[in-house]
Amino acid sequence: MSQAPTSSDRRLLVYVALILFFLFSLLVIQFYKIQIVEGNKWQRTAHRQHRLVLTEPYCRGIFYSNTAVKKGHPEKPQPFVIDVPRFHLYADPQAIPDRLHGEVVQRLQRILQLNSADKGKLELQLKKKSRSRKLVLWMTREMHDQIVKWWQPYAKSHKLPRNALFFVQDYKRSYPFGKLLGQILHTVRAERDATTHQCIPTGGLELSLNRYLKGEDGKRVILRSPRQAIEMGTVTKAPQHGADVYLTINHHLQAIAEDEIAKAVKNANAAAGWAIMMDPHTGEILAWAQYPFFEPGNYRNYFNDPKKEQFTKVKALTDPYEPGSTFKPITMAVCLKANAELKKRGKPPLFFPHEKVPTANSQFPGRRKPLKELGAFHPYLNMYMAIQKSSNIYVARMVQRIIETLGETWYRDTLSELFGFGKKTGIELGAESSGLLPKLGKKHPNGTLEWSKATPYSLAMGHNILVNSLQMMSVYATFANGGFAVKPKLVRKIVKKDGEVLVDNTTPQAPQRILEPELVSELATAMRFTTKLGGSARRADITGYTEAGKTGTTEKVINGIYSKKNHISTFLGYAPAVNPRFVLLIAIDEPEYKYTPGVGKNQLGGACAAPCFSAIGLKALQYLGVTPDDPKNDAWAPEMQKLKALYDQWNRK
Repeated sequence: MSQAPTSSDRRLLVYVALILFFLFSLLVIQFYKIQIVEGNKWQRTAHRQHRLVLTEPYCRGIFYSNTAVKKGHPEKPQPFVIDVPRFHLYADPQAIPDRLHGEVVQRLQRILQLNSADKGKLELQLKKKSRSRKLVLWMTREMHDQIVKWWQPYAKSHKLPRNALFFVQDYKRSYPFGKLLGQILHTVRAERDATTHQCIPTGGLELSLNRYLKGEDGKRVILRSPRQAIEMGTVTKAPQHGADVYLTINHHLQAIAEDEIAKAVKNANAAAGWAIMMDPHTGEILAWAQYPFFEPGNYRNYFNDPKKEQFTKVKALTDPYEPGSTFKPITMAVCLKANAELKKRGKPPLFFPHEKVPTANSQFPGRRKPLKELGAFHPYLNMYMAIQKSSNIYVARMVQRIIETLGETWYRDTLSELFGFGKKTGIELGAESSGLLPKLGKKHPNGTLEWSKATPYSLAMGHNILVNSLQMMSVYATFANGGFAVKPKLVRKIVKKDGEVLVDNTTPQAPQRILEPELVSELATAMRFTTKLGGSARRADITGYTEAGKTGTTEKVINGIYSKKNHISTFLGYAPAVNPRFVLLIAIDEPEYKYTPGVGKNQLGGACAAPCFSAIGLKALQYLGVTPDDPKNDAWAPEMQKLKALYDQWNRK
């Protein structure tokens, strides 16, 4: 029979119960402290140990070729540049024991074929007290797969978390056509902005259109555990991809232009050269080539070499030059415009294109020395002969008539307001130079006037004025399209990934006429003589087609003075002469100063730039499917014979 508990036993049980209750209370209090009072703190600690937030990269916008340039052909997407997936290899050093560091580094070195310096960097990264360290950047899919194939069984056999090594996917610029359109597109640096994680453009359209091309990173969360896969994770914020840019440039025409401008620069033993092709009706740039080339995929080689860095510039925009004789048709356009202005005022015309003008007197107001012709002297010329022979004296004499009848202000205002000289064209690229059109009354830093008494006569033949190539092309496009103003552009449209159109330049705008049709017709007639027998650019003739244009050769300013051996040589024209398909400018920078038997002076635009115009023009017209309008190359023969007979009658006894 059991003995009843004594009072002392009951007290002992009470004490034990109280102690247990006290301990349980402490446990509850500690639980409350950890879970409630310090919950956020311990949650952050747990997240740091087991949870990692990574950026989910966006895809930068793509540049597309203008595959609609061939009329009647369907438009097919053809990218100039795309973003391709690449991988960055990361490690969680604290999840990999020190004793395994050497073995891990050795295996990675073998798989990735790293040199000793890169191997040393890996070792240093694994020694860091961190949960996330970059090991190798911009790895290909093949490298990624090789590491996964080795690491997964290795991690399992050593009881390591599978994501102690993990990958972060990213995108890298890739160029299907290599160097094609390099200076216009440019690229982005491999390293992103540390704060915004945005790509850093190096120039070109990548920079000027960055606000459209850039996107916004998303977020991905991965958990560290033996069961977590090497690339598993949850996307908590989707990335916003950049918008795509549809360019006006066609990749076939661009390839033609780059191939031929490279040949022209090498043949002339020149420093550089560029070729630009524009649709004269829309202002769309169809090709823009510059040699020496810039390869965006190897941008470091250029920016780290002062001699190569100049090849990254778009010289047609950044380097203004004196247009020389290519300005003479513009001078004649101003003269013809003066005729129209005088007619409005009820006054007689300034001149007539067929007028027999004496050119023996080459003295002009404000000039200490008489003007000289580039070639032979011509006692009498009309407008057609003057453009054909590239006469300095004739165009200066016509400008003298403008100054005497309408004044210097009217002359300058016409060049500025009507044709846009001294102003930027507004092309989508940055760093465009506005050039220099002298102003009346304004002084140079040295105190001399920009516009002197002799200035109009220098302007007449394309001197004492600085232009960029697109300014000149815009005016010639007006000549080609019948007298309408043209604004050059590189972008057809910009479209977001969801189809929203941000920019649309494909809708035709109401044209603005700035020159009368009959005026433009007279200029076209004059410029057609340039590429024929007796003209200054016979080598610009395009076999099977008609063309119109003008050469230019100007001395460069070296150390403040005009150099007799350093030139900018150009040809600017359009084809076909009727219903033109394009305007094309060829510029050769510093062709070798020499004489070539059978060709003439190498530095002249007719010798080094004109053949490139012919070569690009022929291939472009054939690619565009333009039917030859002069299959026997004799369409202009009757006019040539008439002009030659008249020239001989006036200038030869």
